[in-house]
Amino acid sequence: MYDFTEEELNRYSRHILLKDVGVEGQERIRAAKVLIVGAGGLGAPVAMYLAAAGIGKIGIVDGDVVDLSNLQRQIIHTTPDVGRYKVESAKETIQAINPSVEVVTHRDFLMANNALDIISDYDFVVDGTDNFPVKFLINDACVMAGKPFSHGGILRFEGQTFTYVPGSACYRCTFDGPPPAGAVPTCSQAGVLGAIAGMLGTIQAAETLKYFTGVGELLTNKLLTFNAKTMDFRKINLKRHDRCPLCGKNPTVTHLIDYEQATCDLASHKASNK
Repeated sequence: MYDFTEEELNRYSRHILLKDVGVEGQERIRAAKVLIVGAGGLGAPVAMYLAAAGIGKIGIVDGDVVDLSNLQRQIIHTTPDVGRYKVESAKETIQAINPSVEVVTHRDFLMANNALDIISDYDFVVDGTDNFPVKFLINDACVMAGKPFSHGGILRFEGQTFTYVPGSACYRCTFDGPPPAGAVPTCSQAGVLGAIAGMLGTIQAAETLKYFTGVGELLTNKLLTFNAKTMDFRKINLKRHDRCPLCGKNPTVTHLIDYEQATCDLASHKASNK
């Protein structure tokens, strides 16, 4: 049992007042270890809300630096942070929000040769990336390691998310593999309304907190999509498939793969990959 100080009881009082959370739920939040892959549009609100909620340990994976074009949506960074490594800027903001949170920075890109090692020390993983190769890498690594995770993706005015726990439908149950490089644009190629990142990131943060507290129903076996132009939200049922190449009866994906990533003309699309 964690012995909260008077200051912490005051800080988390609005959680503790919730009968579905209470002191016990806040203790579970305090003991939780969450890895966020990507300190960009999605990772920013996720990290800030999880820090405010009192998650005990937050890991951040990102090898990129802050670009001026990031500031339209990546709210964890500010103008003076341009040129700094994102993990350093994010850590500074998280600790300013809640000094009691342990922040571990992984100043690197998630790859097949480091993914399993990085995620091994965490209880839950949040996908805050915007390219298919890394999304499949996160999915595959988490399924292989038995780690729950939150998938998230945004583009233009739309977002989608689902939550995976061992035994539920994984990303490959619906999509066998990533599309060919360049077939689908990234945010830095097609654009994204900045607030969309906040909308989806806060949903991912809520799913993470629900996982640790056991409150409500997770978005397992369901894909939540929304279109901000019309504010239409929709849930699509997903199903774990026996023929899934990763978690099915006869898996063909047995090791992590670094798929080819799409590139863009930096002169025309000078933006972060988040």
